This record gives sequence, structure tokens and C-alpha cells, in this order.
Amino acid sequence: MAEGDARRLADLLGLTDDELCEALGATPLDLISGDADSLTAVPILTELLREAEEAAGEKLLRRWVRTGGPAGVPVELLVARNYIGFEDALGALSERGFVIRGGGA
Repeated sequence: MAEGDARRLADLLGLTDDELCEALGATPLDLISGDADSLTAVPILTELLREAEEAAGEKLLRRWVRTGGPAGVPVELLVARNYIGFEDALGALSERGFVIRGGGA
């Protein structure tokens, strides 16, 4: 399990350890040892998510991260290390709020 700031990101977004490793470009050993906390992406993502967490809350962010939006599915963007796309998705969340569209008839 990850510790510190990296663990906080995983908890906030409901990421698995595998997803967290992919998102940060880390290894499981990095997570266990706490070395993932020193990766450049951790403070950047923490800062990006701070305002969203305050506005939406952890529960909504966990749902949002797995829901498709105009910029794509945020967890897929994150795992692909498409941080710009992830930031755009956060921007859409901030502007539009959390929107789920019906797909049925």
C-alpha cells in the first residue's frame, strides 16, 4: 500500500494500487517504500485536486473519475499519464459540475 501524499491521491480518487502506479509511473516498491511521494506528479495532482475536493467532496470525485465526460474518462486519462487531459476534465467538472447523461431510450 502507498503511504503519504501518493496514498492520499489514491484514497481521494478511489484508485487501485495498480492504477496509482500507472498514473505516477511508479513501481509497487515505490508505493511501499514511500518513494512515490517524491515523484513530480504527486504535488501537481494534489494541487489540481485540492479545489475540486473542496467544491465537490471525496465521494463525488470517486464517482466522477470513472464517468465519461467531454474530455474522456478521467481515470483513463490519469493512468495514461495524460495530465493535461486530466486537468481539462477537472476544468469541465469545475465549469459544468458533475453531469450524468442518460443513455436509455
